[in-house]
Amino acid sequence: MDQNLKKLFPFALNYKKNISFNVVFNILYALFGTLGMVMIFPVLKVLFGNEEKITELPTYNGLGTIDTYLYDTLFYYVTHYSEQYGANYALLLTVSLVIITFLLKNLFGYLGLQHLMKLKTGVLRDLRKKMYDKVVDLPVSYYSEKRKGDIMARILGDINEVQNSFFNVLELVVKEPLTIAFSLIAMLKISWELTLFVFIFIPISGLIISKIGKSLKSQSTRAQQENGHLISIVEETLSGLKVVKGYNSENFFKKLFNDSIQRLYVLSNKIGKKNNLASPLSEFLGIVVIAILLFYGGNLVLVDKSLDGSLFIAYIGLAYNILTPAKAISKATYQVKNGMAAAERVFEIIETPNVIRDTETSVQISSFQNQISLQNITFSYDGEHNVLKNFNLDIPKGKTVALVGQSGSGKSTIANLLMRFYDVEKGKITIDGTDIKNIQLISLRDQLGLVTQDSIMFNGTIADNLRIGKQNATDQEVIEALKIANAYEFVQNLPNGINTNIGDAGGKLSGGQKQRISIARAVLKNPPIMILDEATSALDTESERLVQDALEKMMANRTSVVIAHRLSTIQKADVIVVMNRGEIAEQGTHDELLAKNGTYAKLVSLQSFES
Repeated sequence: MDQNLKKLFPFALNYKKNISFNVVFNILYALFGTLGMVMIFPVLKVLFGNEEKITELPTYNGLGTIDTYLYDTLFYYVTHYSEQYGANYALLLTVSLVIITFLLKNLFGYLGLQHLMKLKTGVLRDLRKKMYDKVVDLPVSYYSEKRKGDIMARILGDINEVQNSFFNVLELVVKEPLTIAFSLIAMLKISWELTLFVFIFIPISGLIISKIGKSLKSQSTRAQQENGHLISIVEETLSGLKVVKGYNSENFFKKLFNDSIQRLYVLSNKIGKKNNLASPLSEFLGIVVIAILLFYGGNLVLVDKSLDGSLFIAYIGLAYNILTPAKAISKATYQVKNGMAAAERVFEIIETPNVIRDTETSVQISSFQNQISLQNITFSYDGEHNVLKNFNLDIPKGKTVALVGQSGSGKSTIANLLMRFYDVEKGKITIDGTDIKNIQLISLRDQLGLVTQDSIMFNGTIADNLRIGKQNATDQEVIEALKIANAYEFVQNLPNGINTNIGDAGGKLSGGQKQRISIARAVLKNPPIMILDEATSALDTESERLVQDALEKMMANRTSVVIAHRLSTIQKADVIVVMNRGEIAEQGTHDELLAKNGTYAKLVSLQSFES
């Protein structure tokens, strides 16, 4: 059995009731489907006027002779109605039985599909939930190597493919095979010689169909990967539309998109060609066998006189009854191959180990008392080039520590490590003496607030964006946070105040406005430790002044780690740490560092010159 099928079982087992009912109704569907074809025989007997005359009601002698018992009972009533009311009543009885049998067959088929639908949609929901939970839980480092579009394609497209293909297996293992099995039993009862041809045909057709479908899985995998690439291109184009248009790169991105859809077009056609071949191929092979049966069976009826003509017509009906499920099985076999490729991509994410997670020994912290300590930290993003080397720093409670230095000196890396977006390779980071690796993630991040250079906004209202950090905050608390962040001045003039929708990624706001909303979000959360990662570097002078004022209000009586590009924003810091290539070049207050006339003094004079 395929490994991916085994992995789906735990999801399917949540719907045992639906599976059980589906199996029961499919058994009844297959049984009444076969009985419907068998019931054609008495209709033909009555039509041709050669039905057997049975004048006594038969007695039931157990399951072993149930077919004879049912046959004799039916023809007892046919004889009775023919003699009492005429042949048309006997015909009405047999035709009514055919209608009732097919009605029951289709009723059970419908009920079986209803339970299959609940199973499919339920597992789809559970798989999506499991996958989304995993996508959110995986560390930031995982997405530095993955395309967002590919992840989206797996959550949306691949899971749909799993739903559409794998759950046809229930039909594959119950309904269709049982329809074939019941039909074959009835056919054996009628003529074992004719049925021998059918037994030879089934494995031969199965072999031909499997030969054609062998390469389908690899092509499906490539198509699903290409679909992920396609969604990535769309996502990146929409995210960077200003750059695309500003650099007249529309044609470049159109070419990227067109090349991708062309590759997807070719792959989809190859997959579709093989999928489309399944049904006509199985039907043609079936018709070939029926033609042989007609020729051989016709001889048994016309020449040997060893087979009743009415029985032979019923037999051909049963043989054709095998064709539909055989077609469904061959089609489902192809779909399952598509599903296997999709399931691999889904479970690849679900089974990705989360390297940054709580352990059984993780402790909870409810407050911050003394200091944060970074001890002998060495870290690299790629395992080769160290961004930090033997880095040591203590951040006492209530103090503002600023990190400055050239781009690539490791400033933002310290913010990433403190938030535990990444884990240190050597050394450790402690809060009040406890290694952050041993602190529950929720508990750790409850103590931390983050304001990034890129003000990350979500499509919703201003209030919604602020409440991300404190979901039960009242409107008044939201307004107070906005006032501290110097944001309420512009928010109150918006059409709906704090309930104004700010558009996708906050597109309706300016950079300075978004940054102040971002600061207000951190203020509302009210954590004891604040991390500001170049929070003013992308702003104009007026916005910077407002934001800087908001930051100073927020940092009052709070422990702050400020990563700054503009040195004018951190002159009041208790300690300024000057970084160079992952190491501390010098540290002290603004005045102490200027007196040293070292790296910091040069950076200050350069920025003074630039301004």
